[in-house]
Amino acid sequence: VQLQASGGGLVQTGGSLRLSCAPSRRTFTNYAVGWFRQTPGRGREIVASISWSGFSTFYKETVKGRFTISRDNAKNEVYLQMDDLKPEDTAVYYCAADHAPRHEYFPVSESEVGYWGQGTLVTVSS
Repeated sequence: VQLQASGGGLVQTGGSLRLSCAPSRRTFTNYAVGWFRQTPGRGREIVASISWSGFSTFYKETVKGRFTISRDNAKNEVYLQMDDLKPEDTAVYYCAADHAPRHEYFPVSESEVGYWGQGTLVTVSS
């Protein structure tokens, strides 16, 4: 599965962005999806993830209440709505997916996902 992430950009502190992720050829059927981010000198960290059903989600503690992950399986897309952005949210954001062993499964680490998209840069200015 090849994934395409989009929606990054430059925004001021307190602003919002919405990232989108879609597979280039196949569908997201039965795939759980996660958003990760990486800053220079650091490994990738999970930001949020969502089950195939869309009913189960996971958030990194520092983004709870500000970020919302969702999916539209009819449109074959996964979104990350990011509100109240802070300079520390600046990073390259990646979407990643893998086949879900059950409908409510969601990944919480990069070792749990095998398919990655190219990153999209999010820059939050202070």
